[in-house]
Amino acid sequence: MPADGTLPQQLSPEGIRALRAERPEMRARDFATQHGIAEAELVAAQIGTTATAIEAHPDAIMPRLTALGDVMALTRNESCVIERRGTYEEYHSGAHAQMVLGKEIDLRLFAQHWAHAFALEDGDKRSIQVFDRAGDAIHKVHLKPESDVAAFHALVAELRLPEQSDQLDLAPRARIEAAKSLPEKAETLRAEWDKLTDTHQFLRLVSKLKMNRLGAYRIAGTPYATEMAPDAVEALLTRCAADQTPLMIFVGNAGCIEIHGGTIETVKPMGPWINVLDPRFNLHLRGDHIAEVWLVDKPTKNGPALSLEAFDRHGALIMQIFASRKDGGVEVFNATIRALPRLEGQA
Repeated sequence: MPADGTLPQQLSPEGIRALRAERPEMRARDFATQHGIAEAELVAAQIGTTATAIEAHPDAIMPRLTALGDVMALTRNESCVIERRGTYEEYHSGAHAQMVLGKEIDLRLFAQHWAHAFALEDGDKRSIQVFDRAGDAIHKVHLKPESDVAAFHALVAELRLPEQSDQLDLAPRARIEAAKSLPEKAETLRAEWDKLTDTHQFLRLVSKLKMNRLGAYRIAGTPYATEMAPDAVEALLTRCAADQTPLMIFVGNAGCIEIHGGTIETVKPMGPWINVLDPRFNLHLRGDHIAEVWLVDKPTKNGPALSLEAFDRHGALIMQIFASRKDGGVEVFNATIRALPRLEGQA
């Protein structure tokens, strides 16, 4: 879909299937981008063959995923992909947000963005895929050889929609909000920042002051927010892997945030990509998309919560990295993050 949020020129489902037959090996997202369609349109075009439309709400999907056993959970945005092996456990519904709290799969969900969902089965490849109103992927569940195929078929039968259409009504993609600051409120921002007792209070604070996250960072100043060098993210991942320092990595989009907690092992840059390639956890980050990196210090009742946060050139949040308090090593993590390279000219 075009970056300006407009809808692409629509291809018919027949046209999509014909083009896909010519390039079956191409990644779905890359294929959709190349042909100016939404990824959900590509999936919907396979209705009746390899795809089945299912209910698109976390309350319907998430509790049924536990029966699948060991799977791979995938969440992405334009610049980063996070993939975690595990079992979906402890689903918690809610009016405004939902959660999956498992030992390995840890998610924060926002059901208002869940518009289209599909079960895909092509040979031995099976998945559940959820998309927003613009047809962009929110969350995917990929079955593995160890997964329960019978449970997958039961899920599809239970959630299958009566209407199975290979066409979708899509909305324009929501525009990314640029950094929003009010310099005249900088002193108020810092005074209220000092009163925080939980990191979740921060967004309510900046919203109350008619700003947003990145806008607040730009005017808060050190020690609240310090701009770092763009390569600080790779440096932090590399150091935490070398020292086996536990961390928490947050990657998401409007409909889902996926969290990795614990240690990482193998950090491997490849071209523009910064990768974490571990047996049960993978991260793929476009380093060349990183435009701003901020070291952020928020007070909490358990002590300071330091984070490294990366943004793209449009002001969209790419990822956040925190210490993993439940795994220990907070002091080591904090020392590591404070020693990262700062943007030239920053104290």
